[in-house]
Amino acid sequence: MSTSLLVRSSLPRALAHRAALRSVAVQARANSTVSEHKYVAGGPIPKGGPNDAVTFPPPSPTHGSYHWVFERTLAAALVPLTAAAFVTSGTNYPILDGVLGLSLIAHSHIGFDQCIVDYLHPRKFPVLGPATTWALRGATLAATVGIFQFNTNDIGLTELIAKVWTA
Repeated sequence: MSTSLLVRSSLPRALAHRAALRSVAVQARANSTVSEHKYVAGGPIPKGGPNDAVTFPPPSPTHGSYHWVFERTLAAALVPLTAAAFVTSGTNYPILDGVLGLSLIAHSHIGFDQCIVDYLHPRKFPVLGPATTWALRGATLAATVGIFQFNTNDIGLTELIAKVWTA
């Protein structure tokens, strides 16, 4: 008894039929003439040769190195702002309350926005990506209003930090 006959007799007919249909579908897909979504092994082919100069996009204040410098400066500025909040009292320095509150909100917004850009990019998630971006913008606006109300109508952010620290 040959090996192929043994294999054919041991496999169920449905499995053999499904494998045959799958191979026909793969051949039909490979022979299709749809050029807009044609697969290229190794990814898309870049234009130009390996020794051509790379074209860089023009610098934008909201992207690239300017954006990175702003994020790092904001993160570094939070250290002395938080230390100043521990040293001073919020009732004497309301501007410090406002600057600390806006800095914390901006820092949080930038961090969450980067998570959304990295994991829910609109090219891959055309509905969920923009929806979460707008939800983050709404949450940031609500947090800004909440911090403003807390700083103007209540004890303030620095006084809260002092009370929590001594509790």
